Amino acid sequence: MDWILETFRNNPSIPIFLTVGLGFLIGKLKYKTFSLGTVTSVLLVGVLVGQMDIPIPGPIKSVFFLMFLFAIGYSVGPQFFRALRGSGIRQVIFAAVMCVLCFAVTAGVALLFGYNPGEAAGLFAGAQTMSAVIGVGDDTIRTLAASAADKQNWLDIVPVSYAVTYIFGTIGSAYILAYIGPAMLGGIKKVRQQTQELEKSMNQSPLTSDPAYINALRPVVFRAYKAEGDFFDQPRTIREIEEHIAGLGRRVFVERARVAGNIIDEPGQDVRIARDDEVVLSGRREYVIRDESWIGAEIADAELLEFPVEQIPVMVATKGCDNITVDELRARPFMRGVAISRISAAGQSLPVLAKTRLMRGDLVTITGLKKEVDAAAKEIGYADRPTNATDIVFLCLGIFIGALIGAITIHLGGIPVSLSTSGGALIAGLVLGWLRGKHPTFGRIPDSSVWLLNNLGLNMFIAVIGITAAPTFISGIKEVGFMLFFAGVLSTTLPLVIGVWMGNRIFKFHPAINLGCCAGARTTTASLGAIQDAINSDVPALGYTITYAIGNTMLILMGVAITLVCS
Repeated sequence: MDWILETFRNNPSIPIFLTVGLGFLIGKLKYKTFSLGTVTSVLLVGVLVGQMDIPIPGPIKSVFFLMFLFAIGYSVGPQFFRALRGSGIRQVIFAAVMCVLCFAVTAGVALLFGYNPGEAAGLFAGAQTMSAVIGVGDDTIRTLAASAADKQNWLDIVPVSYAVTYIFGTIGSAYILAYIGPAMLGGIKKVRQQTQELEKSMNQSPLTSDPAYINALRPVVFRAYKAEGDFFDQPRTIREIEEHIAGLGRRVFVERARVAGNIIDEPGQDVRIARDDEVVLSGRREYVIRDESWIGAEIADAELLEFPVEQIPVMVATKGCDNITVDELRARPFMRGVAISRISAAGQSLPVLAKTRLMRGDLVTITGLKKEVDAAAKEIGYADRPTNATDIVFLCLGIFIGALIGAITIHLGGIPVSLSTSGGALIAGLVLGWLRGKHPTFGRIPDSSVWLLNNLGLNMFIAVIGITAAPTFISGIKEVGFMLFFAGVLSTTLPLVIGVWMGNRIFKFHPAINLGCCAGARTTTASLGAIQDAINSDVPALGYTITYAIGNTMLILMGVAITLVCS
């Protein structure tokens, strides 16, 4: 045991990795729908490991936290700036009001109970489930004009206050938005019915009657058939075959053919298909397999079906495809033979409905023959092909510039005010993520790398917080007591309840969009999942992406404000 203690104290990186590993393991455990979550688990494991009194150098946690904040800004940058000038301005205003409401309620509760800056920052971080506030709160506390002893006491109490309030902040938010919210909007059955009606209206299209828009995850298939039906009593051109299928209300294409025993890789529209010739059709599975009734029997022709098919995510970057609907995109000539299988914005999947609107920076996953997919990708924007390579120059210099700007301090009435290095890194991520959306040829950070920066960056930071706060954690729990938990319940509940009412009465959002906007403005992904499960629809995601981009930025910066207000 003495050897372990000595090793941990001389090599603090070892207990940090132990803390993160065990925290992630515990964070995955669930009892019914209850889970501590990764961040809280890492914090509590850190407190346990930290009982060994392990000193950790300060710069370690700062490095990981800056990486985390830059990744957050980078991932939401395109949606953030697009929203400020786009058609989603109502959602932007709603998110901003919600963030101010979260700040005002939490600050009011903190002042009412006489909480110090550390307690206030921890309360805000936990009640609003914004773990990043722990970091910006720490940075802000260090700039305050107070004694070193007071500052240290405030720093020690931040993670304690966060741990006390975070569990209800997460579980309570999900319950309020998934159950109390729909009850406020007329009941869960009414909200489900209204959502189904919205899905139906969004799927009605003047350009195509293809009902496959209902489910974004239905697979695109390529199947071979022998032309034996009455339709081929006389030879038919590829154009005639596709027009006949379109008349049946389906979007299916002829991709390959065997004519008179010879395979044609890319048959032109005027190629004629006679009886006993073979064709390969592409489209949604449920429509392609219906074609046996008029075209002929499906065949297993390995030679005919052995050809490359490509599926790639494409970033919307061209003016011609910015701010158009899925249906309008599908009608473009370059989309012949190309199917949309998925749409995502700010890492969140959107439903593929006819009237789902595409914006610059969104990722559209398309499937088809390589030649067709490549042509469509150039028209849509930039083919964001899977890669493991991260633009390290872009990442590191971006954090450097942002942190340097954030370190600038301005004195207002004797009070030092600054974005802090963490706030600067967040802003840098926003701006550079937005630039990447406009010019996607540089600054590539794969989704897997963004995930790692987000999760490992934040949790390494939280692990250090837990380990260093461990000696005073138990006494801190006794100090803050039950009243802080109650303060967290108020700070979590009031903004959400007011937000649902506000979205309904003032902003006139559709109920499903309203609930998604509330989840996004509070950046609570767990609540979005609970809402979607409760009303059996992905539509709330349409209200989540823009508000999430705004909330993720404003709530972090408000962590600075609440610390200053309570100082």
